[in-house]
Amino acid sequence: MKMRFLACLAVLFPLVAVASPNAKEGRKLVQTHKCETCHQEKVYGPVGTIYLRQDRKVTSWAKLKSQVAACNTMLNTGMFPEEEEHIAAYLNEAYYKLPTK
Repeated sequence: MKMRFLACLAVLFPLVAVASPNAKEGRKLVQTHKCETCHQEKVYGPVGTIYLRQDRKVTSWAKLKSQVAACNTMLNTGMFPEEEEHIAAYLNEAYYKLPTK
């Protein structure tokens, strides 16, 4: 029984480590998918302007993740949910500074 439990932990532990959002990976994805270029064209300002505006829609970690998912869906980029989380982590670290819990 103890061996079975340890085997389950050994299998599941790496999945937990991979599940946490990674801002560094998110930055790479933002660059790859040219997210900031697209947003810059929408507001005609420097990179990041859309994220820092006073009337922004994103006011919580949940809303940030939802907005990234909406962009993924609308633009049909084909990103996986964990990639969306990475992007949200990057945007939060770079611009929003929202509590994630």
